Order: sequence, then structure tokens, then C-alpha cells
Amino acid sequence: MSGNNYYIFSKSRCGDTVPSIITLSGETKPLHSMIDPKREAQRLVSTITEDTGFVVFFGIGGGFAPNAALEHTKAQVIVIDFNKDGIEELFSNIDYSLLRANDRFKFLIDPSKEDLITLILENYKPALHGGIKTIPLRTRTEQDREKFELAAVILQEAIDTVSSDYSVQAHFGKRWFSNIIRNVKASDKHGSSLLEDYKSGNITDTAIAAAGPSLDSQIHKLKEFKSNNGFIISTDTALGALLHNNITPDAVLSIDCQHISLYHFMCGNILKNRDIPLIMDIASPPLLANFSKNYAFFSSGHPLALYLRKYWRPLSLLDTSGGNVTYACLSLAENIGSKRITLFGADFSYVGCRSYARGTYIYRYFYERQNRLSSLEKQFSAFLYRSPFLKNENDEKKNYSETSSLRFYRKKLEDKSSSMDAEINFATGFGAPVNIKKNSQKSVSNCQFTAQINNNKTVNMSGSEFLEQYRNDILALPEADGKENYSLYLNDKDREIFTTLLPSAAAIKKRNSNLRHNDLIEEVKRYCAGEIDKLL
Repeated sequence: MSGNNYYIFSKSRCGDTVPSIITLSGETKPLHSMIDPKREAQRLVSTITEDTGFVVFFGIGGGFAPNAALEHTKAQVIVIDFNKDGIEELFSNIDYSLLRANDRFKFLIDPSKEDLITLILENYKPALHGGIKTIPLRTRTEQDREKFELAAVILQEAIDTVSSDYSVQAHFGKRWFSNIIRNVKASDKHGSSLLEDYKSGNITDTAIAAAGPSLDSQIHKLKEFKSNNGFIISTDTALGALLHNNITPDAVLSIDCQHISLYHFMCGNILKNRDIPLIMDIASPPLLANFSKNYAFFSSGHPLALYLRKYWRPLSLLDTSGGNVTYACLSLAENIGSKRITLFGADFSYVGCRSYARGTYIYRYFYERQNRLSSLEKQFSAFLYRSPFLKNENDEKKNYSETSSLRFYRKKLEDKSSSMDAEINFATGFGAPVNIKKNSQKSVSNCQFTAQINNNKTVNMSGSEFLEQYRNDILALPEADGKENYSLYLNDKDREIFTTLLPSAAAIKKRNSNLRHNDLIEEVKRYCAGEIDKLL
């Protein structure tokens, strides 16, 4: 037996070295069974289901449980522990060579919040890893309860973020891919520098027109703003309302990959309004470009869009992480250098049982579909009540109603507004109040992806040439060949290619949940290469 400041080390009946932690009161508590710690670890690992591909252990102890997980599962194994000095003591007395030699193993010592978030966001891929499980080493975690509990909360928040993103990918992954490659091919005919022109235009005051019901009462202020040569960015949803009130915005922004977004542009005289500049996500429906003679694509956070930005054309990057077009408009206003930004119609709630301002697409859409069995009122009611309403945050009676999605959008916009340098104002309305508390943390669009543009030779390729090369790169990816952590075996370029396929993989996995890891990888390669073949 040997002793030190944090642990003592003893031999179990089976001859394995077992660390016992020294508590603040001077007691010693073994971290594992003193009879057979390996069998104990095997029983613990037996609770890991076959579809769990990512396991996080809190506390390393003697390493028995992580070793068992690596031996009996195909999961990626992570260990999180605190107290660097104590861990050095463990490593001085226990042989962890089997863990350290395994490429499925990661060990985080005294991780920060950012380390934990990065761990999940960069390593946990639900389409490939399936489920995720956390397993605490109870005797160890009880000695640093606050640290481990905080780590668990941070990890869960990151997992929730990834899971939410995965559910969206599973729904839209194929459509994103299809839209992006078609827009790449079509962009050969169009090389707009819209966003660059805006940046050089010294635009100081910008108004953002969202489509909430309050826009009806704010429209006169928006007209006044326009008459004073203010710059107006309209959400695609609000375009019909603006044109209905004889306001021509300076730009329209669209981020939706669904074809229903086309209805936003089927208002007023389409030919007359084709001069309005249109800024759209590269994953937008290809038909959308037909509604404007002056349009530009931008890159959101989709991995294929970021890949295009790095290896094909330096598309402007807008932050769409808020999940709604008003948030993206705020990113656009920031991107072009606006110093003062005023938002109109940003209700993030249903006001007086109304979802949108007058003149928006929904009125025409429901009007054309009404019949004896589905009246206009019935359709509006079904739309309004399709999601449950939340209680008001202060339990006060208000003239607006929120859903979980609308509240999420508002909170995200509050966070972004609070981190921007520009002065942000909201026109007086009737929706949920937006609270902005300025802080020093810069927003995503200022901080992230600034190094993504790579002006290499592929930038000069046509869209068709780029797609042909991209297709060949997909087919050249190595076979999975039984590698459960496939991406770990790829070189940097192949890993970038593979990452662009993950949203499509999520969609394929959703439709065929029985696909095994290797089969899923080969199927997504075939699907994406086949889509490009059909296009070319």
C-alpha cells in the first residue's frame, strides 16, 4: 500500500490495483470493488445498449469501467475528471496504457465549460453514434459534487443542442443537399456582389421588417423611416405586407429550404417587384431565384455551405442559428455595418389571436383553399392552435400568446442583440417584450468562421466543374470497413468531405433506422453522388 495527498492504493482479492479516495474528514473510500473490480465494471457496462455509440464517464478511478466499455462495446468513450494533482497521482500508480492506446478514448482533465461544449458539438454525431449515455463513478463524484453536477448540466445542454439540430437535419437533410447543389450549378449564370456593395455603401440606419401582427400599427413609422432614406431589410414573410402598403424594401432575406417559402413572393405584381434585391441561403429552393433579377446567395452553418465557402466561392456568412428569418436579418444588418437597427413587427408571439400582419402570404394561402368543410376561420384557428401555448413568464394576463418555438426564437434574438455593437431598438408593439442586456461577448457572426474563406484555385471553377470534383471526392472516401468511429480514420480533407454528408445521413437514418453504421456511410455516399449525377 502506498499513500499520498489524495489517494491510497490497495490490491483487490483478484490482484488489481484499486484507488481509495481520501475524503476531507480523513476517511478512505475505495472507488471500486475490493473483490473483483473488473467484473463490477463489466456489470456496469452491460447496461449500455447496443445503439449507444457515445459514453461519458465521470471520474476515471482505476480505469476499469472505461476499459470494459472499450472492450465490450463499439462506443466512443470519454472520461471527465477534475483535480490535476490527484490525477497525476493516479497515473503514477496505475497503468492506463490500454486506455491511452485506444483511438476511441478521450480524457478531459479539469475541462472548462467551452471544453465540454466543444467535446459534444465536435464529436457527437447522432446519425453515426446513435444514443449517448453518461455514467458517474459515484464515490469519486461525491467528493467534487458541484464540479461534476455543473459538468453534467453543461453536457446535457450541449447534447440538447445537438439533438435539436439532428432532428432538423433528419427532416431537411436531403432537401438541403438537393437545393444546394442545384443552386451551385445555377449560380454559374449569376455572380452578384450584393452584400459587398452594401458593405461599401456606408449604411448606418437599418430597419428590419418582421411579419408579426404589430406591423399593421407600425407601418406608418416604417413609411416615415423609408422617406428619410433609411435602409429596409424585409423578412420574406413580411414582403407581402410591405408591398400591400406601398413600401418597397431595399432587400429581402429568405432562409427557408421549403417550397412553401415561394408563397411569400407571390404577392402584388410579381414582375413589377423583381427589381427588389433578394438575399437567400444557398440551401433555398432553386426556384426562388426566379423572383428577383438581382439576387445573392449566402452561407449559413450547413457544413456543405461552409465547404463551398472555403473551396469554391467566398460566400458571405450570415448567422442563422436563431432558427428564424428575423434573427438572420439582424445578422445581415450587422454584416453590412449598420450602427442603428430598428425592428418592426418582431412580436415573437400571437397577438390578439392573430399570427401575421395583413398582406402576408397566409391570408391568400388560406383564402384559396377554403371550402364548405374548411372555412377561412377554421384554417386560421387550426394554424394558430397547432402548438400549445405557454404560460406568460410573469403569470400576468397579456394580449399575446407564446409557444415554445416562438419563445426560443425571442430568447435567441435577445442573446444576439445583447452581444452586438450596434444600437438595437424595437418599434412599440403588442407582442412579447424583447429584453436586451448588453454584454461584452461578441456575436457568432463576428467571431466564428472568419478563417473559412480559402482563395485557392478551386474558387475559379464553374459550378458544374466544382460539383464534378466534389462528387469524385465523395466516391473516393475510404470504405467504412468496420470502423465504428469512421471519421477518426480520415485525413483532414476527407473528414471535411464526410462532414458535408452528415445532414443527409441523418435524413437517411430517419427513414431507415435499421441501417448499421457501415451501411449508412456507404448509403449516404451513394445517395449524394447519385444526386449530383442526376443534376450533371
